[in-house]
Amino acid sequence: MFNKNFKLIIAALIIITAVWQFTEKNIGNGIFLILLSLIFVFLYFKNEIILLAFLKLRKQDFEGATKLLNKIKDPEAALVRKQQGYYNYLHGLMLSQTNLTKAEKYLKKAVELGLNMDQDLAMAKLNLAGIAMTKNRKIEAEKLLADAKKLDKHNMLKDQITMMKQQMKRGPVQQMRRY
Repeated sequence: MFNKNFKLIIAALIIITAVWQFTEKNIGNGIFLILLSLIFVFLYFKNEIILLAFLKLRKQDFEGATKLLNKIKDPEAALVRKQQGYYNYLHGLMLSQTNLTKAEKYLKKAVELGLNMDQDLAMAKLNLAGIAMTKNRKIEAEKLLADAKKLDKHNMLKDQITMMKQQMKRGPVQQMRRY
């Protein structure tokens, strides 16, 4: 993994080389180098380790995703703000299986830093609502569920939100499943 600033320096050097190739009448080389520099610009905004961790998470490989995320030693220095949000979001999702207190900390940090997609933010708030329910904080859980419902524009989490509302009507919860 390259540092975020190092990625921009590499992209700038490649663009300078592309301009030089254009001046030397090597148009094909210049175009190729411009496209190559776009990869580094893309990786500035989308961290490669976080992308790989998402792929591991889709395959239900929590250990592999955790190992990948642990390769990021200093998230504040290595990642831009939204990437830090996703770093915390992924940690929170994985820890929601085992340690609700740590998961809550990571998910709150992810919501605070922000996530690019409303669907991800809705999922984080839905998980936080489930954690709040298990800790018998009903008012907080209701507020988080309402926020999640507003953010879920495509109704992908509709069933989970409905299930959580029904669970809240029944009374205190001993242990919630991850949604």
